[in-house]
Amino acid sequence: MKTANELLTARNNHQNWVPLMELATKEVFEMMLGAELEPAVEDAPATLDITAMVGLAGQLCGVLTLKCNRETAARMAERMLGTQPDVGSQDVKDAFGEISNMIAGNFKNKISGMGDNCMISVPTVITGTDYNVYSLSDTDALEVRELFEGLPFIITLEIHS
Repeated sequence: MKTANELLTARNNHQNWVPLMELATKEVFEMMLGAELEPAVEDAPATLDITAMVGLAGQLCGVLTLKCNRETAARMAERMLGTQPDVGSQDVKDAFGEISNMIAGNFKNKISGMGDNCMISVPTVITGTDYNVYSLSDTDALEVRELFEGLPFIITLEIHS
């Protein structure tokens, strides 16, 4: 496997990271939620009203984003916590943020030489749909679409050089 420096040098090579993102996501959902994911074959619904963002800094700089609707996030929180929190509760936001954090950490550790050379931020969770995110990314975003209990969610990684 190539080192992180070799992977980061070739800008077009980032598309090779999509399978690592998929694997990192599946492992987190299996371990923390006891759930198996399925690939989403259709576009996600227009209402993606909860977003968790985790920053990456160091040898890899960027933002990993997890998006879905609040009901899906509440189902994720329920599986993770073993209780049924209210859809808009702080428990849902905390669990959703933690899921995104674990995916980001698992992903960076899958890239040879990246684990100790890349830090991740505390997750930020945004609710609602009336916002825009402007990124300094200089490559196309990597995207993974999955189904959790038949409900769609999207993970994106925007990389900054």
